Order: sequence, then structure tokens, then C-alpha cells
Amino acid sequence: MVHTGAHIIAVGNEKGGSGKSTTALHLAVYLLHQGHRVATVDVDSRQQTLTRYVRNRRATVEAAGRPIPMPKHVHLPSAWGDSIRENQRTELDIFNRAIDGLRGEVDYIVIDTPGFDGNLARLAHAAADTLITPINDSMVDMDVLARIDPVTGEPIGTSPYARNVQRSRAERLAATGRGTDWVLVRNRISNLGSRNASQVQNTIDRVAARLGCRVADGIAERVIFRELFTIGMTVFDPLEAELLGGVPSMSHVNARQEYRSLAAALHLPAPAQHFEVMEPMRLSA
Repeated sequence: MVHTGAHIIAVGNEKGGSGKSTTALHLAVYLLHQGHRVATVDVDSRQQTLTRYVRNRRATVEAAGRPIPMPKHVHLPSAWGDSIRENQRTELDIFNRAIDGLRGEVDYIVIDTPGFDGNLARLAHAAADTLITPINDSMVDMDVLARIDPVTGEPIGTSPYARNVQRSRAERLAATGRGTDWVLVRNRISNLGSRNASQVQNTIDRVAARLGCRVADGIAERVIFRELFTIGMTVFDPLEAELLGGVPSMSHVNARQEYRSLAAALHLPAPAQHFEVMEPMRLSA
């Protein structure tokens, strides 16, 4: 069966606390404010951070009584049967049915993945047209991608996560002829210049060259992201005290510009460009 399909954006990193859920909802809301139809999918059955973020947003919308754009949200649970193989088949069916159901309804599907390896996370990575990997601005967090030589700063071996991504990209390309655009994003960047910041930038550039991906300008460390989570808002929403629970600051404005720059760096196709008749990529066991 041929039909049109949405552009799938997965946000992935096997290290927890890298800002995946914040990035996922900010990109989704940015696209909503651009007039696109957007779905968000949470495949993290443990933390469900994106799901809680969306629930907080819905509660704020209902309390404010204002037409703030909402994504179509889906949470996909893990299977918990005794058979690993049967669990994987069940999750594959759940994932395919959810994505197939959304393809014709929205322009973009943004998937948030857990901070650990799992079947649903691998399915999300394999389905991604664009894969975003936020990396905390620290050499400690770089090992999610590669082992780094402490003397030269050169990557000397890829990590299990990077190998999984490379495998998914290769299988997708072989099966469909379509690649995955893998984008590394420095996250929680310190506002103060430092030797470590320069080292991180140099290292991530080297790692990207080795892995065949690219690097986008990142997002600075800001307290407002934790504050916005509790009310389900993003920096793209109206900067009003009634919604934010306080007077907005320049930090909101600067963070909005950073996410705009990130969205631009992703080079996402416009729906009119992407919506061509094609066979959807349906994952199989």
C-alpha cells in the first residue's frame, strides 16, 4: 500500500539527563507554531518524561482557557511478558501501528527515546529520517559516542550506542534507499568560556567526522527549562506572566533564538516537499 508519510524526528541518547525530552517538545512546539501538524511519541516506559511534559501543558492550557497549540501525543508501553522474542514482536506491532496511524494525520512525528538501550528505542532510531543526539557539554558525557584518547583527544573506538545507530542507518539505507540525517547537539553549554568548552567542541567535531554525522549549535544551560517543564510550556509559547507564572526574562528570549537556530540547522523538509507518494518504511523483526 502506498501513501504519504510524515517526516520522523527521533531524539536519542542512551545517557540519561541529556535533555532529550526538553529538546523533543521544544522542536514539536516550534513546528506547531509554524503551522504544521505534529505528533509526539514517547517510547520511554520508565520515566515517561515527555508524556508528563505534555500532560503539564494540557493542564496549563485548560486552566488558562487559551488556544495554545498541542501536539497529538502517543505513549507506547514496553511489553512485559516472559518471552523476550514475543515481547519484541508485540512492541514491533505496537510501534508500526502507531506510526502508520500518524503518518497521514501529521506533517512531523517527534519521538522521545529512553536513556537506555531497548527494543522500542532501536525501533525509533531505525524509523528516523532525522536523528538528534543531545550531548551534555562535558567530556564525561562524550563516551556515549566514543572512547576518547586522554592525551590526543582523538576518538579511538565507537560506543555501543554509536554502533547501534550506525547499524540502524546502514539497514535503513539498504532497505529503502533513504538515509538518516544524524545531528549531534551540544546541550547545557556554559555561558562562560573555558578550556573544557573548547576541548568538548574539538572532540565532538572529531567524533562527528568519524561517525559520519554532523554537529549543530547547542543550547545553553538555563534554569528556565526546568521551570517551563512544570507548566508544560516552551520558549516558543507566548511570553506572558499569566502563562509563565512570572515575568519573562532575557533568558527566555535568548533560549528561543537558540532553539530557532537549532531548528534551522536540522534542514527539515517542508511538508509539501516531503509528502510524495512512497512506500512507508515499515519495520520488521
